[in-house]
Amino acid sequence: MEQSHSGYPPPSYQSAVEIDRQRSLRTLTHVLYALYAVYWLTGGVSVLVAIIINYLKRGETVGTPYEAHFEWQIRTFWMGLVGHLIGVALLIVLIGVPILWAVAIWTLYRIIKGWLYLYDNKPLQNPRAWF
Repeated sequence: MEQSHSGYPPPSYQSAVEIDRQRSLRTLTHVLYALYAVYWLTGGVSVLVAIIINYLKRGETVGTPYEAHFEWQIRTFWMGLVGHLIGVALLIVLIGVPILWAVAIWTLYRIIKGWLYLYDNKPLQNPRAWF
């Protein structure tokens, strides 16, 4: 019988404390994706809350499947911020609007992709990738 290489050990090899910790981190990761997803509706406030929580809880995810999701979320924040700053700076020459739209679509793509991987209980294979 072949073992799964998904990075998740079967529950029989984990203690009850570890199972609870993993479940808690999974729930937190879902909440963080939700905060990132509604940033358009909150004027960016929810994404600031999410990135602060990402950095505060990052150490707890080391060695878990959620470590890759946290890195994915943090990189999405920083690359999105840089993209938004470039787009706003270029609004004067009218190229900023398409750049802002492209950054918004790219950000939405990353949120959806990461959230789907989390929903399927899979770690992101390359959290440092652009797509």
